Amino acid sequence: MDFEFNLALEIGYLKLMSKLKTNQKGFTLIEVIVGLAVFMVFAVGVYTSTQYIFKIVYSSRLKILEIQILNEQVEIIRNLPFESVGIVNGSPAGLLQRIATSTRNGINFTITRTIRNIDDPFDGTAGGSPNDTAPADYKLAEVEIVCSSCNQNTPLRLSTYVAPKNLEGNPNHGALFILVLNANGDPVQGATVHVVATSTNPILDLTDTTDNDGMLRLVDIATGTNAYGVTVSKNGYTSDQTNFATVANPNPIKQPATVVVKDVTKISLSIDLASAMVISTINNSCQPVVNVPINVYGTKKIGDDPDVLKLNQNITTNGSGIYNFNNLEWDAYTLRLSNYDLIGSIPASPINLNPGVNQPVQLILGSATANSLLVSVVDGITNQPMASTNVRVTASGYDTTKITGVGYINQTDWSGGMNQPIMIDPSKYWTGDGKINTTISVGNLKLKKNGTKYYSSGNLESSTFDLGITSNFVNLIWKPLGQSIPQVGVHSVRYQVATSNSSTPAIWNYIGYDGTSATYFDENNFSLIDIPAGRYFRYKIFLSTINTSYTPTVSDLAITYITSCTPPGQTYFGNLSAQNYTVTIFKDGYQTSTQAMAVSGDTLLGAKLIAS
Repeated sequence: MDFEFNLALEIGYLKLMSKLKTNQKGFTLIEVIVGLAVFMVFAVGVYTSTQYIFKIVYSSRLKILEIQILNEQVEIIRNLPFESVGIVNGSPAGLLQRIATSTRNGINFTITRTIRNIDDPFDGTAGGSPNDTAPADYKLAEVEIVCSSCNQNTPLRLSTYVAPKNLEGNPNHGALFILVLNANGDPVQGATVHVVATSTNPILDLTDTTDNDGMLRLVDIATGTNAYGVTVSKNGYTSDQTNFATVANPNPIKQPATVVVKDVTKISLSIDLASAMVISTINNSCQPVVNVPINVYGTKKIGDDPDVLKLNQNITTNGSGIYNFNNLEWDAYTLRLSNYDLIGSIPASPINLNPGVNQPVQLILGSATANSLLVSVVDGITNQPMASTNVRVTASGYDTTKITGVGYINQTDWSGGMNQPIMIDPSKYWTGDGKINTTISVGNLKLKKNGTKYYSSGNLESSTFDLGITSNFVNLIWKPLGQSIPQVGVHSVRYQVATSNSSTPAIWNYIGYDGTSATYFDENNFSLIDIPAGRYFRYKIFLSTINTSYTPTVSDLAITYITSCTPPGQTYFGNLSAQNYTVTIFKDGYQTSTQAMAVSGDTLLGAKLIAS
């Protein structure tokens, strides 16, 4: 064909050139180009049409060959004795191999044979009313053929029925019905079912597919106690199976099926679209933490007494702090750490994974402490994470309240001294006017004495906190919030804050609650939501007293903020003692929840709040 096309193209070109030479008037360049273009359009059209015709002819010849082979296969099956019509190690058992090959005209074809026992409802059905105790009335033989090297996507199929001359199937056999369901309890059509029984006579090793009802019905099969191992799967789906007892799983929940004489055994297995988690490990500055070992486990069990989980696997994130966890079943997965504390996750742990989703999971890590508590709070109606919810954790010698859905930076000690520009040592600060005492009572800020009396006022400026990423600030929180007003006066503790996206700005602009340098944060104005966002943060604290015989005191200062990696509806308490705690969760408009919690190691607490 290519030779004929090239010859026609050359003849056309020679004729055109001859015309150019004999035409006294001649052609312009544009006329020549247009003429060639018209000729090429015509020639390409003829070539394309010819190729299409060849494809149709080839496809027809291929189909004729396949039909011939299918007819031959059906005739072979029809001429076999009825008891021999079956698959080797299949049900019904017989002489035919499930997969065979055939070559015609130099083309290789793959043949797939399927033989099924049919329980005709004319005389009742197995397990039905009336109950047919010999349900193998006749056989369905189905043959498929495909040429994989010919780009054939859909196989040709031919089927026939084969009936015995006299008796039905073996009256000492039974039946096994296998139902395959998805996560919603709906039938799964076209699922692959692999059934193996090596202790029966004859043995069985069969692969078949479920029908439109998600069912595979095996009738007229040998009896056996816990003899039939079943595995179900489907392309793009998870798998499920029965399990024989082993040392690792001595009491499997789904044991192999038992088939008894003249009865129907029904079992069900569940599969659905496979899911994945893309797990990333980061710190509270949203920076990757690499090579983190994680234990991932679900809730589904394959064994009881002792419990054997379907998934309990140790993984490690890569050099970028990422792990792609594929082919996961729908379940609730918990992720535990050994070298770090989990200070939050997005979404909250445990991760509820639905079928057919690719779920990104961020684990926010902190320094490992012996005992910690991560509290996750959701709305009792919507199950959505609840931000700005107060969580108070109390025990003997411990009383701390935090807010869900925010990050924290805090300082509880200033006794290390000043001249620290960047916050590295949490006991140090940047500078002050020398009138605040940081050492006389370690962990507390007080006015310094001037002789026998306190200075009437003093200030202290913090080191620079680096949050690692641009942050939106929420609140200032300090203790004790209430001071002895009759002695020190109102607003005896005040603050101003400064933010920046540079660690070394030309000047730190300290502002109050209205964004100007003329105002201050105090016990009545502690919201930071109107100040500019920034990666870097400083605070300045001002103490004052109206009676120099008394001084205000600050023992703890915290700043809450939100970033793109702030875990929603969660808050973390670290470095706890191993003991019993009382956890009180409260928010305006919701009923207060109080729970007793034994903290030992890294502990998770999930709570639901109901609207009041």
